[in-house]
Amino acid sequence: MKNSQKSKTPKKQAKTIVSAELQERELQPGEKVQKVLARVGLGSRREMERWIEAGRVELDGKQAKLGDRVSAEQAIKVDGKPVEISAGEKVRCLLYHKPVGEVCSRKDPEGRRTVFDSLPALKSGRWIVIGRLDYNTSGLLLFTTDGELANSLMHPSSMIEREYLVRVMGNVSLEIINTLREGVMLDDGPARFTDVVDGGGEGINRWFYVVLMEGRNREVRRLWESQGLTVSRLKRVRYGNVFIPPKLKKGEWMELPNKDVEVLYGMAGMPPKGAQVLNPKEQEKLDRLSKKSGRKANRRMFEGDDKFVRRKKR
Repeated sequence: MKNSQKSKTPKKQAKTIVSAELQERELQPGEKVQKVLARVGLGSRREMERWIEAGRVELDGKQAKLGDRVSAEQAIKVDGKPVEISAGEKVRCLLYHKPVGEVCSRKDPEGRRTVFDSLPALKSGRWIVIGRLDYNTSGLLLFTTDGELANSLMHPSSMIEREYLVRVMGNVSLEIINTLREGVMLDDGPARFTDVVDGGGEGINRWFYVVLMEGRNREVRRLWESQGLTVSRLKRVRYGNVFIPPKLKKGEWMELPNKDVEVLYGMAGMPPKGAQVLNPKEQEKLDRLSKKSGRKANRRMFEGDDKFVRRKKR
């Protein structure tokens, strides 16, 4: 009897400790600070964790720690500036027609124009780009204020298709197309197009629509180059279920309505958030800014054309 009682005691104690831990966890209010900051659009969760560890985040006037939770009544500051928690309850998403000659980073050490230079200002949070396009590639770029949505859409496990319209210089045989579908070995591992469709053209310049399931650096160009061919034009026309509208000119952007925002959350496998509703005056102002941005982009491309520069000199 004594032995049996001793053997049961540790189990009861362990059960009591576990239940106490569960109760304590359930009593903690709100979400973790890094998750709230990511949702507001300040960066990814991992980036916010680094900010917290660096002492850049305050919670109710005290330095925040990893694991701290926050409710709507509490005050959060980042680098001494207050953060509006409620801003993360609604989301804004943009579709941007990136022109050639812009980089996807927020600041460029070479002083080149970035895609963020054309976007409308936000009252709180920041725009986060979903995926990237290189300097010489144009086409569809998505932006959101929801960091979790951006991270989910870019994660390799999402397996989201990216479709490009590409002009290739060289003799493209059926054998090459089959090779690119089956896969080739690049410097950073195997890669392939899941689909290649002839887009027309004659001679050494032909157009193709190609589809990738990932977004590695210059992957489309490197795949064609592996076959001794050169890409002279490249434009992204689709990201998952989102296509670039024909009416959207280079350098212009459009605010995505709630139904399209729901599509993005569906692609990410996340419960949808409501899109922030703009009043008619705000929408009209954004439309004007978008068209103005498009005109500037087209003017920059025209003035940067070598033939145009030569004609001016004459």
